[in-house]
Amino acid sequence: MTTALDETASGETTLDVTAEPRDHIACAAPAHTRAVAHVGHALSDPTRAGIVLALRHGSHCPADLAAELGVSRQSMSNHLTCLRGCGLVTSERRGRHAHYSLADPALASALEAMLALTYSLDPTCCDSETGCTC
Repeated sequence: MTTALDETASGETTLDVTAEPRDHIACAAPAHTRAVAHVGHALSDPTRAGIVLALRHGSHCPADLAAELGVSRQSMSNHLTCLRGCGLVTSERRGRHAHYSLADPALASALEAMLALTYSLDPTCCDSETGCTC
């Protein structure tokens, strides 16, 4: 089984995991590798990874994210700009404040799968004494 990217009538790109098997080399086309590397770069920074992990449970304002992750508001703004530019998060104005959320609900599932994989590769990554809620 392989995956394929399909475009819907509304212009959205969807991932089809039921596609017929294709040449595995063709699946590693430059456009695919650039897209995966782009997302990988966005998630390679611990603060940005922390932001998307926090957002998988719902939207948050930058000040709350900055306080929770222990970074300055300016640093948080820069990280959110990067994540927004990568298409991973979106913002919505609520009065005078912006609230950020994951751009696609499928990202929350992907993050859960990444956490499960991380735990299976290194069961000591989460110290149960600290009350990890991954």
